[in-house]
Amino acid sequence: MQYTAEQLIHNPFLNKGTAFTSEERNTLGLNGILPPAVQTLDQQVKQTYAQYQSKQSDLEKRIFLMTIFNENHVLFYKLFSEHVYEFMPIVYDPTIADTIENYSALSTNPQNATYLNINDQDHIESALRASADGRDIRLIVVTDGEGILGIGDWGTQGVDIAVGKLMVYTAAAGIDPSQVLPVVLDAGTNNADLLNDDLYLGLRQKRVYGEAYHAFVDKFVATAEKLFPKLYLHFEDFGRSNAADILDQYKDTITVFNDDIQGTGIIVLAGILGALNISHEKMTDQVYMSFGAGTAGAGIASRIYEEYIQQGMDPEEAKKHFYLVDKQGLLFDDMTDLTPQQKPFARKRSEFANADELTNLAAAVKAVHPTVLVGTSTIPGSFTEDIVKEMAAHTPRPIIFPLSNPTKLAEAKAADLINWTDGKALVATGIPAAPVDFNGVTYDIGQANNALVYPGLGLGTIASTAKLLTDGMISAAAHSLGGIVDGSQPGAAVLPPVSKLSAFSQTVAIATAREAVAEKLNQEAIPDVAKAVADMKWTPAYTKLPADVKIVKAGE
Repeated sequence: MQYTAEQLIHNPFLNKGTAFTSEERNTLGLNGILPPAVQTLDQQVKQTYAQYQSKQSDLEKRIFLMTIFNENHVLFYKLFSEHVYEFMPIVYDPTIADTIENYSALSTNPQNATYLNINDQDHIESALRASADGRDIRLIVVTDGEGILGIGDWGTQGVDIAVGKLMVYTAAAGIDPSQVLPVVLDAGTNNADLLNDDLYLGLRQKRVYGEAYHAFVDKFVATAEKLFPKLYLHFEDFGRSNAADILDQYKDTITVFNDDIQGTGIIVLAGILGALNISHEKMTDQVYMSFGAGTAGAGIASRIYEEYIQQGMDPEEAKKHFYLVDKQGLLFDDMTDLTPQQKPFARKRSEFANADELTNLAAAVKAVHPTVLVGTSTIPGSFTEDIVKEMAAHTPRPIIFPLSNPTKLAEAKAADLINWTDGKALVATGIPAAPVDFNGVTYDIGQANNALVYPGLGLGTIASTAKLLTDGMISAAAHSLGGIVDGSQPGAAVLPPVSKLSAFSQTVAIATAREAVAEKLNQEAIPDVAKAVADMKWTPAYTKLPADVKIVKAGE
C-alpha cells in the first residue's frame, strides 16, 4: 500500500510520531516533518499522561484520549494498559454517555467507524471495504443507537458506544486494533432533540421499524460475513423491540453476541456465583427477582435460568424461582403486552392471594421474599431502605445488584445497601463504587461491569476459531470469573476488581476457548488452547512497518 510521508504520520495504525527512528525517518522521508528528537514509547506515554492529568473534567479527559487514539493506536493502548482502572470510566461508562449526547457537536474525526444509512443500502459493501482498508477484520461491534446505556435513542451518535467497546476489547483482552471495526446502522431516530438539531450528523427522520428495518440489518450481516469470513459479530445497544429478535435469528448460524442480553447475563451470573462463594449457599436455592424486564432484565433472567438447568434442575421447577417486575408491577401471564422474552417468567395470578395489589416493587418484594434482587430499571433510588430491609428480613445474605447506569440512574448506592442490612448484603453495582467502611470492616464493592467478561469471551471465541458462541461457552466464562472470588476474606467483593482486567480477561478467554474445543466448534485444529489464546493477544509496541507499506516521495 502506498502512502506519502504526511499520510503515514496521520494513519493511527502505522504512526509512531516522535518514536520513528533516524533510519526510518531517512527511509520514509520524514526528516523535517517531525521534531528532531527520537523518543521511546515509554517517554511518549509519560509525556502524554502528564498532558492528560492537566485536563480539568472527565469529558475533557475523554476528548483528549480520543485525540491520541485518532493519531496513534500503539501510544493510546500503551497508555491505557498502564492506567486501566483510572481510564475505564473515562474511555467508557459513565463518561461516554456525555460524549454520545454531544457527539454531533464534538465530532472531529470518524474514529475508523463505518456509518451505514438505511436509505443508501447500495453502498453498504463499498463502505465496509473502504473502512477496513484491506485489514483482516475479525471483530465488529455494531449498534443502531436506539437503546444506548440508560439514556435512550441517540441515533447515529450511538456510534461512540461501538468505538468505546472496541477500545475495551483491545485494552482488556489484547485484540488487535487493526482487526476491529465499529459500525452504526442509522435507521433514523425518535429523539426529538436530535431531529430538531441542525448539527445532528445522522438521518433526520423518524426511526424505521418492521420489515424494512430487518432487511437493512440482514443486508449488513450478509455483507459483513461475506467480506470478513472469520468474523465475530457483537451487537450493542439495540432497542427492546429488535435486540432479542436479531440475536435469536443469527445465534445458531454465525458467531454472534449481544452484550446487553448475553454479556450482562454473564457478569450477573458470575457475580451471583461469587456471592455464593462467600455465603456458601446453593445456586438452586435462590429466589431471583429482577426490577426492570426490558432487553437487559429479561436477558439476565434467561442466563441465570439456564444455569439452574445446567445444575440439574427441571426447567419447570427452575421457572418457579424467577420473578420479573416492570413498570406495571409483577409480570403475570394474562398481561397482553408481554414480550417473548418476558413470557417464560410471567407468573399466574392464582399463586397470590393479593395478585392485583402487586403493582410495584415494594409489594412484590414483600410477597415473594427474593434472595437475589437485580436492578435494570434505570429508576434512580428505587431500591429504598424499606424494600431492602424487607428483603433482608427473610434471607441471611441478600444479593443485591443495582446495575442501572450511568450513576444518576442507579437503583441504590452501595454504602446505603451495606448500612441498611448491617453489612449482610452482597453487593455489585453497575458503576464503580468506593469501598464501604462499616463496623470495622471494609467492604469492597464489585462492579458488574461487562468489561470483566466480554473482552475475554471474544478473544477466546476468536482464538478457538469457534463457528458459534454457545450457552456452554458463556457458562464456562461466568464460572471462570466467579470462581476467582476469595470468600474467606471479610468484606470480599463478589467480583474481581476491574483494575486486574487484563489478567482476568485471559482467564475468561482460556475457559471459553476450552469449552469451544470441547464442544467441537473449532474450525481449525487447536492442539494447545492456552497457546492459541496467547498467540492471538496483541501488545502495544512499535514494530517494523509492514512490508507492503510503500512511501511515495515528493516528485515521484
